[in-house]
Amino acid sequence: MELKRVVVTGLGALTPIGNTKDEFWDALLTGKSGAAPITYFDTEKFKTKFACELKNFKATDFLDRKEARKMDRFTQYAMVASDEAIADSKLDLETVNKLRVGVIWGAGIGGLETFQNEMLNFSEGDGTPRFNPFFIPKMIADIAPGNISIKNGFMGPNYTTVSACASSANAMIDALNYIRLGQCDVIVTGGSEAAVTIAGMGGFNAMHALSTRNDSPETASRPFDATRDGFVLGEGAGAIILEEYEHAKARGATIYAEVLGGGMSSDAYHMTAPHPEGIGVIAVMKNCLENAGLEPEAVDHINTHGTSTPLGDVAELKAITEVFGAHAKNININSTKSMTGHLLGAAGAIEAIASILSIKHGIVPPTINHTTVDENINPELNLTLNTPQKRDVKVAMSNTFGFGGHNACVLFKKLD
Repeated sequence: MELKRVVVTGLGALTPIGNTKDEFWDALLTGKSGAAPITYFDTEKFKTKFACELKNFKATDFLDRKEARKMDRFTQYAMVASDEAIADSKLDLETVNKLRVGVIWGAGIGGLETFQNEMLNFSEGDGTPRFNPFFIPKMIADIAPGNISIKNGFMGPNYTTVSACASSANAMIDALNYIRLGQCDVIVTGGSEAAVTIAGMGGFNAMHALSTRNDSPETASRPFDATRDGFVLGEGAGAIILEEYEHAKARGATIYAEVLGGGMSSDAYHMTAPHPEGIGVIAVMKNCLENAGLEPEAVDHINTHGTSTPLGDVAELKAITEVFGAHAKNININSTKSMTGHLLGAAGAIEAIASILSIKHGIVPPTINHTTVDENINPELNLTLNTPQKRDVKVAMSNTFGFGGHNACVLFKKLD
């Protein structure tokens, strides 16, 4: 059967550097860091005392107070970002066939704060199991797409993909395939995460995964820099409306880009560390190119996973050099995590939005905070350091990898 074409018709972003897609994009171009001292809890005894929290965000500015109390922060974020994306798409909710509109969402952890708080409350009591009746529905990772569909009446496929930091990229690939196969007309996809919590920070610190640059939080996320010492935890949500091309064209929708393909692979190597030679990453990028029917030379821009970890950054750039060969030096490579921090399960969606907007606006945001060359990184690569670069981006690739060896890659193309 002939596969349907799939396009992007709406975007929504709630991030540490901007609470709308436009604020997010403007902040990317100015090289704004979202890292600052944590305000959610007392960090006196924590090794890392900073993160990329949302700024000036109140859920009750967007949600009914009673409804907001029934949601963990990761679901609140999902609701806000998806509302923006749906509005941006100008989808007519009165006339669209809601049986053919789905919600496929990504979350690596889900309601971590809800779980943490219920356990802390229980441990402080007399052992009687007095739990909030909303404990389970607030915590479960699949509740965000459930709430999005309930609010809007979308009755198509509805579930959450969980693949650690690759979760929302996997959600996009699933959404792409449902529409390609003719099973849906529209899917709200993306991801959300709210792990800036006592448990989240404590757990990642125990793994030695986080930067401890407490004297300079705003420069702590420094992908590809020789002095990088771990990632900076972020939070928020990214939402993307994927739509069948003819369906979008028939209603006169504004189209941001076409989704050409997606790839998936596994490192099959280690619970948390990437394969040092990037074998799984090589495989996922090749899979994605094959799925899209593209040659490597077609790619203009890669938004890397680029977490600012000593091992991960080198492995990914080795893989890019292997896959793209001599063409690798012609690609604008960047890591927007240098500004947003690492949004875990929401990272793929937020970085896909940045890639899509690079196509739309013809400019690639910078990788900020780079001061020291890493001799283990190919010096010929253009890492778009510290300053945005104008570029007619016809094809952009977005890479996302997760603990457990999960790799996902998505390709976007300027519409012909």
